[in-house]
Amino acid sequence: MEKTKQLGEQPIKKLLLNFSIPCVMGLLIGALYNIVDQIFIGNSSLGYLGNAATGVSFPIICIANAFAWCIGDGAAAYLSICGGRKDSESAHKCVGTGISSTAMISVILCVSCLILCEPLMSLFGASDATLKLACDYFRIVAFFFPAYLMFNVMNSMIRADGSPAYAMAALLFGAIINIILDPVFIFALDWGIQGAAIATVIGQVISFLICVAYFRKPKSFQLKKSSFRIDYPVLKNLIILGGSTFIVQISMVVMTLLCNMMLFKYGSLSKFGSDIPISVFSIQTKIYTIVGNIACGIALGGQPILGYNYGAKKMERVKQCYKYILLSSLTVGILSTLVFVSYPQIIIGIFGKQNELYMEFAVISFRIFLSLSFVTAFIKISSIFFQAIGKPVQAMIASVLRDMVCFVVFTISFCTLFENKTAGTGIYGLLLASPLSDLVAGTVITVLTVKFLRSLKESSEREKEAVSIVSTHPGTIVTIARQHGTCGKQIGELLANRLGVPFYCKELTAIAAKDSGLAEEFLSSDYEQMDKALYNLYLSTNVGQQSIIAQEKILRKIADEGACVIVGRAANHVLWNYENVLKVYLYAPEEYRMKNIQNMYGDTEEQAYHHMRRSDKMRAAYYENVSGYDWKNFNNYNLCIDVSVGKEAVVNLILDYVEEKR
Repeated sequence: MEKTKQLGEQPIKKLLLNFSIPCVMGLLIGALYNIVDQIFIGNSSLGYLGNAATGVSFPIICIANAFAWCIGDGAAAYLSICGGRKDSESAHKCVGTGISSTAMISVILCVSCLILCEPLMSLFGASDATLKLACDYFRIVAFFFPAYLMFNVMNSMIRADGSPAYAMAALLFGAIINIILDPVFIFALDWGIQGAAIATVIGQVISFLICVAYFRKPKSFQLKKSSFRIDYPVLKNLIILGGSTFIVQISMVVMTLLCNMMLFKYGSLSKFGSDIPISVFSIQTKIYTIVGNIACGIALGGQPILGYNYGAKKMERVKQCYKYILLSSLTVGILSTLVFVSYPQIIIGIFGKQNELYMEFAVISFRIFLSLSFVTAFIKISSIFFQAIGKPVQAMIASVLRDMVCFVVFTISFCTLFENKTAGTGIYGLLLASPLSDLVAGTVITVLTVKFLRSLKESSEREKEAVSIVSTHPGTIVTIARQHGTCGKQIGELLANRLGVPFYCKELTAIAAKDSGLAEEFLSSDYEQMDKALYNLYLSTNVGQQSIIAQEKILRKIADEGACVIVGRAANHVLWNYENVLKVYLYAPEEYRMKNIQNMYGDTEEQAYHHMRRSDKMRAAYYENVSGYDWKNFNNYNLCIDVSVGKEAVVNLILDYVEEKR
């Protein structure tokens, strides 16, 4: 059974289980790197000071991860798109560009962090007691940023290349090495916090080397020297596709940085000092990461199921899949919250025995800060859910509302309010900011989710107008890209009639819908009513990419049947490797186009101008997303014509060109 049919027909429970387990396992293995060091350090002579030292370096590691995961997730999505298009040429450029750009970024980050180590550690909350420890740990980790970042990027590419088991094995092997070496270096060799860092980077380097070995024989592409030249249009696409991951990761950085700064400032005014709160928060954050990763892994496993069935308008399957994701994630979240609230001493004890003052703050922090952590899990899966079904506005709200809006505002306000009211209590304001942020953000996202789910309607089963691909004789395939108001459709129809060949424009969506099983409305230009930035976000989602791939597949099927005229859908780029393709671009002065729009649609002058500019922006966005190139660049076409010379004249010019090239 084809993958698409599986997504649309197999039982949801079975599909979700099969897709989610690898995601959950991969994320959990990745979390081990952060947790194992803290366990062994906490149980060493360094105690909570060692954990505080590693805690202040965590936001910077998150920043490095943001760049790596942005490019890695973008490359994974792009590779999947290339696979759907059977475009091996773009695939190897995607991989090479991703690796080269990551190497360049990682070297810059490495050098910057090594030079600015002490100021950075101080900025992120290191005290006089922890500054040296933090620098000793971070300098070693930062020195190996190139291997660490490229390992993360390559691992994402390997998964997208159809080898998730290999990708997981690379992660797992590195994590096991880290677990084995930590006690050896920290205790047996007495290397302390530097030993923890060395164990970590050895594990990362081994994982990196395992990933490098994979690229000798990948499945869907073949690397060559030219692959590693950075292709900037491709890089732009990777960044767009991975942008949401970057935003989510940076929101974590903002939250962690704010926490460390507030803990340092207001902790020093309290009986706990600054090092105890920072150490507790470092452990707390990484413990919750396990819960968050399980919830996110379940939701990420459901992404292709949600995206496909939403595109196919099988809304009951969408609702069913979401229900299972929600119930599974909330179960994990609620159980973990109960553990956090009921048994904080046991959790903290895993990270070493500490003094009474430390335990006092740890218990208070776990019971307040993590009291609604199941709501945090719900917020995280909501972002993934909305992204999967091509709802960029809701996805963005879910991504940033809790951490970058609510938490920032409440933390600053409450810390100041508490400290001004009673000296030494400012730190408690931070603790309360977390559950309140969960309540506010959770309520907003619940309203958005309920409203959306109620709006879902099943696709009508009525028969659509029969539209099909017409077989024709070998000859020239004319692709027409056009500015809004240039009468491109009319010119295309006239040209097709004169040539005696089939004409395709809006018909493409109906044919693609029938072929792919997706609903026609998801392949149409309705989404072009969005703002350009949101339209770009939509195109980067699963639904948006399904739409693009479905239409590209049909364009190739049409081209395989012989001579024809095709208007729009970036056909000139999609058919770049076909012979006898004439690539035409139609343009005209704005005043001429506005008059045409007014005559065709009855718009006022102001409306015509608005529609013209918006439509051109959307067409440019679609073209750039598909090709990576500028839609208006004349170099992308064989023939560029100013249509103000008249429709008949334009048709004659194209006919003359076709005749000349025969």
